[in-house]
Amino acid sequence: MAEVLANLIIETPEEMHDLGLKLARAFKAGDLILLTGPLGAGKTTLTRGIGEALGAIGNVSSPTFVLARTHSCGTGKPELVHVDAYRLTSAAELDDLDIDFGNSITVVEWGRGLTDGITEDWLELEIERDHTGASETRKVTITGTGSRWSGVKF
Repeated sequence: MAEVLANLIIETPEEMHDLGLKLARAFKAGDLILLTGPLGAGKTTLTRGIGEALGAIGNVSSPTFVLARTHSCGTGKPELVHVDAYRLTSAAELDDLDIDFGNSITVVEWGRGLTDGITEDWLELEIERDHTGASETRKVTITGTGSRWSGVKF
């Protein structure tokens, strides 16, 4: 069952990065985070913040052409897996990437609808932006699905 955990207004790219820093404090191995929003919404900026908070090694950048990048976060910590699922069409294709979902923190850009059979618990951040370009303001809706996210507050 899905539950809206937060509705946020983000004014700047720096605030989007800071949101990633804040969210990452709640993440643990096995967490699947889906980022939904148009091009330029701030999905990769958010993921950079998550990576920084987790201590990810290497540049956290959009994995558009490689589909997925795995970042070590140090000995004894779960890896951060960053996926760009824009070109994927099904959960089976996401599963074919052979990601160790249970032992990593996985962030999937363009991941809506790709969780079937992978997990019953995920966190989705839907990012809406001004399509005219007149404003940098984003509306972020955080929705938790499954018992893992029940009652979590951000």
